[in-house]
Amino acid sequence: MTADTVDTNGSGGPGGAGAAHWAPGEQILWRYRGNASDRVHICRPMTVVEDGPDLLAAWMAPGTACVKPVLTDGTPVHREPLVTRYTKPRAVTRGPWFGTGVLKLARPREPWSVWLFWDRGWRFKNWYVNLEEPLRRWKGGVDSEDHFLDIVVHPDRSWAWLDEDEFAQAQRVGLMSAAQAGAVREAGRSAIDVIEAWGAPFSAGWEDWRPNPEWSVPALPEDWDRTPARMTS
Repeated sequence: MTADTVDTNGSGGPGGAGAAHWAPGEQILWRYRGNASDRVHICRPMTVVEDGPDLLAAWMAPGTACVKPVLTDGTPVHREPLVTRYTKPRAVTRGPWFGTGVLKLARPREPWSVWLFWDRGWRFKNWYVNLEEPLRRWKGGVDSEDHFLDIVVHPDRSWAWLDEDEFAQAQRVGLMSAAQAGAVREAGRSAIDVIEAWGAPFSAGWEDWRPNPEWSVPALPEDWDRTPARMTS
C-alpha cells in the first residue's frame, strides 16, 4: 500500500496492522475542501481521542497551527461583505488556532459532525453541529466539504440554526444547487431530531472530557494539502 492508502478490509492502514482505526493519541489531519472545488482550503492537525466503528473523536489543542482560507489580498473571509464573500478570489494562510481547544465528534456516513467548545477554565460553552459531507477517511486523516448551514446547541438543550444568510448566499452564487440545499436542510432536521431526543453524542457526557496532559500539539506538515491515494467513508 502507498503511504496514504486506507485498507478497508482491516489488514492495515490507520492504527497499524490488523486495525482500520487510529489509536488514542495518534495525530491526524481534519480537512475541508473548498465548495465546488477539489482543493483543500482548511486543514486542522488534531489528536485522536477515540476511534471505533461508531465514532471518531478528535481534539484540536489551543495554539495549533492550521490552514484557513482568506481573500487574495489577505482579508479574512468573515470580514468580506456577504454579497462578494464567495465570489472574490481566495488563497490560504497559516496561523494558530486562537482561544480554547475544540473537541470534534463524527459518526460514519453521517452528514454532520458535532463540535464542543469551552470557555477558559473549562466552563462548557456549547455544542456546534457542523453540517457537512460525511467524512472520508485516508491514512493521514479525514476530509469533508462544509455545507454552510450550522446549528448551535446550548447547555440547557435549546438550539438554533446558524449561518442561514451564508447558506442562502452560497445558493445564489451557484456553490450549492437547490437539490443539494434541500438535502442539507433535511440533514439539519435529522440532527435536530437527535438533539430534541437528547441522543448521542449530546447525552454521552463529552462536555466533562479533558485531554491527556501528556499529548503534544500536532505540527502542520508541509504536505498538508496532499491528495490521498485512496479514501473511504
